[in-house]
Amino acid sequence: MIITPEGEIKLITDILVKYGVKEEHAKITAEIYTEADLKGFTSHGIGRFPQTIIGIETGNIKINPEIKIERESPATATINGDLALGYVTGQLAMELAVEKAKNVGIGAVSTYNSNHFGITGHYSEIAYKNGMIGIAITNTEPAMAPYGGKDKILGTNPIAIAIAGKKHKYSLDMATALVARGKIFEAKRLGKKLPENSAVDVDGNITTDPEKALMGSILPFGGIKGYGIAMAVEILSALGGGEIGTNVKGTADASERCTKGDFFIAINPEFFGNKDEFLEKTDFLVDEIKNSSRSKGFSEILIPGDIEKRNSDEKINGFELDEILYGKLKKICEKKGLIIEKYFK
Repeated sequence: MIITPEGEIKLITDILVKYGVKEEHAKITAEIYTEADLKGFTSHGIGRFPQTIIGIETGNIKINPEIKIERESPATATINGDLALGYVTGQLAMELAVEKAKNVGIGAVSTYNSNHFGITGHYSEIAYKNGMIGIAITNTEPAMAPYGGKDKILGTNPIAIAIAGKKHKYSLDMATALVARGKIFEAKRLGKKLPENSAVDVDGNITTDPEKALMGSILPFGGIKGYGIAMAVEILSALGGGEIGTNVKGTADASERCTKGDFFIAINPEFFGNKDEFLEKTDFLVDEIKNSSRSKGFSEILIPGDIEKRNSDEKINGFELDEILYGKLKKICEKKGLIIEKYFK
């Protein structure tokens, strides 16, 4: 069962439109889902799409939201997503941050009352594509224990930063947990084990069993350092009115109303110094790193964004979906009178 990127976009768009979502909003959502699959973030790709349908069917995702700016200054804004598809709210928020950065050098936009928005790196790269530096963060419902603890208090709390040089791109997109929660759901669906030392069960014992990890807690990357970053992301994500800690709900289970927050920043280098010089320095650092000596066992040195670019190149002609996911998507299609086979190779 091979689906092309074009087939995935069409499938998701058609399903959402059948549910009453505006075609523009449906296409934004479909494109971000597909981007996740292409980059290799399959936990945030079409495998997660059934959760979006659950959200729509339970009313926790509105098909015709009234997204509005509640507070605004020349450099900042807070957006109430009115339970919109998070992909749509996130896109609008970063685009607004970019417009502000064009005028005053920096734009910072916080959102709340929205929903899961997929891969964080999509939003930081909106700024990058406009010649700016992009930063995007969000919190999620509790999945991670604080350093030294075993209770779920923090989300997996991803952070993405995208910076362009004249010839190179740096694009970091990472969870502050050792493994994203979506990867645990994916491992459970596929009957796979988790990486060693990435999660604990309810008793605080290390486990590689995704079922026990979902009941227990994921661990922060880098020990106390990752925990510290995760806590900062948690706090900043609540800046505009989103919830925090154990009050965050609905990011993994769309049958609950989503209460998390997001924060988007666009920085315009032209307002800080010589832009060309900055871009050249960025390229210089990338070249210096890539041309540096390699440790034993490494054929090359990569920078953030390289793996995602290669994955996208490899999957451009299509990629395979597992039978369990295909079955879920087929049921959704049948419910709405769509023939799933026509979207696959």
